[in-house]
Amino acid sequence: MDRQQAVTEWERVRDQYEQAGLVMPGVRMFVPDEWKRSDRSIESLAMDAVGPLSTDPNSAIPTILTTAIDPDVIRILFAPLQMAEILGEERKVGDWLEETRLFPVVEDTGEVSSYGDYANSGRAGINFNYPALQSYLFQIIMNYGERETARAGLMRINYVSDLSTAAATMLNRFGNLSYAFGISGLQNYGLLNNPYLSSFLTPAVKAWGGTTWFNGTTPAATANEVYNDILAVVQKIIQQTNGAVELDSPMTLALSPQSQEAMIFANSFGVYVKNLLKEGLPNLKIKTAVQYGAQTSANSQGYSTIGNVMQIIVDKIDGQKVAYPAYNEKMRAHKIVPELSSWKQKMTAGTWGTVMRMPLGVGGMIGI
Repeated sequence: MDRQQAVTEWERVRDQYEQAGLVMPGVRMFVPDEWKRSDRSIESLAMDAVGPLSTDPNSAIPTILTTAIDPDVIRILFAPLQMAEILGEERKVGDWLEETRLFPVVEDTGEVSSYGDYANSGRAGINFNYPALQSYLFQIIMNYGERETARAGLMRINYVSDLSTAAATMLNRFGNLSYAFGISGLQNYGLLNNPYLSSFLTPAVKAWGGTTWFNGTTPAATANEVYNDILAVVQKIIQQTNGAVELDSPMTLALSPQSQEAMIFANSFGVYVKNLLKEGLPNLKIKTAVQYGAQTSANSQGYSTIGNVMQIIVDKIDGQKVAYPAYNEKMRAHKIVPELSSWKQKMTAGTWGTVMRMPLGVGGMIGI
């Protein structure tokens, strides 16, 4: 058939094709016999018949179709909460209704005299006092809406559960900080700044000329010099307790993570500091917390800008615990309050800081 016949034939059968589901609005005719006999291929002839595009040229498929969300959610890392572990967070003290708690202290007093059958001299007595601590309540509020919860679900995030975890974590982190520094303006003190503690010792001058264990990140003290600094703090505790603390008494060495690296300094005989301590102080435990580090832009929770700090805390003296962190509420979850299309909930916690029962059982050194 010629070209005209090819157009006429296509017009005749086009409706039949469309009813069968084959819709080709760009086709105008069948291929004429003269084109079939042409030297050019059918493909090239068809390309000649293609008109200009009415849509943008294809570049690629939508990026979202090749994007997936990994099911494992990455959690941002925070410094570990070690202050409670250093002292042992043993128990709840009081409840959130208490604002002040008195801690009775009893001291034995008296005098003896020579014996006589009719003598009435000699006297036994006690002196008692009631030092007080004040509690501090703090709170956090979590809010979540219907749409944001649903949208978070599209990203494989359990929004409400993760909010609850974040609220509990923030309360716990603040409580941990109060164990180190207490609460300003209240009779609420931390392990590092209790006013009843003896003053920090100054490190001995090291062979390199300074007093610190590190010069930047480079070791700047020998193993023996580090050991002697620690022993000086223990010696001070023994002196201020008049021998109630001995070298084999259970105690804890608390220092910053950086300062802990000095425990693997070796002396000329290849003996590490930690091994020297194990021999000289057999019941010494080593714990770390970032609060013992120097206060810098990278460590805003550090104790002082002067330098790193260490403390020796004796576990017990005469059967009595020297110090312990105390809370009156670990976490109190209040009722969930519904709004029009959202909810909110308050969570509360409380702290007494660190209860220092026997300040003489703690000694420290600053600038190591």
